[in-house]
Amino acid sequence: MKADNPEDAIDEFLGVPALEPEKGDWGFKGLKQAIKLEFKLGRYEMAVEHYTELLTYVKSAVTRNYSEKSINNMLDFIEKNAEDEQAHQCIEKFYSKTLDSFQATNNERLWLATNTKLARLWLAQKDYPRLTEKVRELHQACQREDGSDDPSKGTYSMEAYALEIQMYADTRNNKRLKGLYNRAIGVRSAVPHPKIMGIIRECGGKMFMSEENWKAAQSAFFESFRSYDEAGSMQRIQVLKYLVLTTMLMGSDINPFDSQETKPYKND
Repeated sequence: MKADNPEDAIDEFLGVPALEPEKGDWGFKGLKQAIKLEFKLGRYEMAVEHYTELLTYVKSAVTRNYSEKSINNMLDFIEKNAEDEQAHQCIEKFYSKTLDSFQATNNERLWLATNTKLARLWLAQKDYPRLTEKVRELHQACQREDGSDDPSKGTYSMEAYALEIQMYADTRNNKRLKGLYNRAIGVRSAVPHPKIMGIIRECGGKMFMSEENWKAAQSAFFESFRSYDEAGSMQRIQVLKYLVLTTMLMGSDINPFDSQETKPYKND
């Protein structure tokens, strides 16, 4: 029904909460499905309205872990399916309402995840003043009271570094980029997603290229390629081209396709 007649499906899903004597699991699931369909159909105001209703379930009607996972998945869904300016404005409302809701319940993990998504949105929109402020807020939230890095929040800290590094790469501020890059790759307390390390190393490689430091660039691009490859990201192909180029500029006799990681791409 969802695929053949989404409008009727929305009505069906929105009818589920009324069938429960009190807020519960089925109503929560019904609202989730309705919101996804409304967003895909471009009914953004209705999606925001029903998302606001969905957030009232997280305080008592469903378990904390289940609600956190569901909200995270919902935010990932709308981020991937946003195709126009109106959709991006809607996303900001989703993030804002999520932050308000989970600040009240003191759910720090979801607060960090949502703020990271918001910072990603502002990077995509090139809204650098708001991005700068948000990244500063994220870094502070990832520190202990004494100012040292909190290892339990290392993943979010590294993503904040990646966002900031991309901003300085976009604005060609190599001085700030270099200091931040060296700080980020020196972090040992975090095990970030390989895609995040791929982004950081790629930006570092381009920075070293601008300095004509071909050896450092080649090393950074190789590490970036390995990370993207591990993450299954197609960006590995673009980085592989940079790796080949910097190897040539180095005047090195080493074949970049001799390594175990790059060999499968030799004929691409």
